[in-house]
Amino acid sequence: MHIKMKSSLAFRLCILLAVMFAGEIYANAPLRVGDTIVVRIGGVPSDDVGQISADYTVDSEGMINMPHIGRIRAVGMTAGELQGHIEASYRQAEIYTNPSITISQQGSTRTVNMGGEVKAPGRIPYTPDLTLLKAIIGAGDFTDYANQRRVRILRGGEVIVVDVKNIRKDPSKDIPLLPGDDILVPQSIF
Repeated sequence: MHIKMKSSLAFRLCILLAVMFAGEIYANAPLRVGDTIVVRIGGVPSDDVGQISADYTVDSEGMINMPHIGRIRAVGMTAGELQGHIEASYRQAEIYTNPSITISQQGSTRTVNMGGEVKAPGRIPYTPDLTLLKAIIGAGDFTDYANQRRVRILRGGEVIVVDVKNIRKDPSKDIPLLPGDDILVPQSIF
């Protein structure tokens, strides 16, 4: 019993650290369709600051629509790369001579949702190395009633049914997860 409490405490500490450092992971992650970013501008007339500084969402074509310069490709770029691209676009269009752009990503869009027969259902912070097994462990592992052979990953319009017992036998078959994936662990029928 004492060992179980120590590992539970270690597990909670790992989750807390993952949440604390999630901002660093998001800052380096490439933007994707549906991400919301916060754009702030400086080095321009004060009337223009309020017009340009705003929240923008990457549209279905991977673009954001910026005042005065129009649509800019954002998908696949990090926040830092997009900052430089927007600054250069304003300079090249001769709208501003010295704009200073700051971009931050809203981390809430970078999660994996875990539901069903796991001990702690909810959102798991996305990291580039997140796999199905790691997400299940992050949700406290299976309950006693879980059907481990029919775990479903919902990704966009696709449903992937996975036998986690086979993955535990051969971890090389573990499935990498993507931000926005929904994992559902159904109840076992005895």
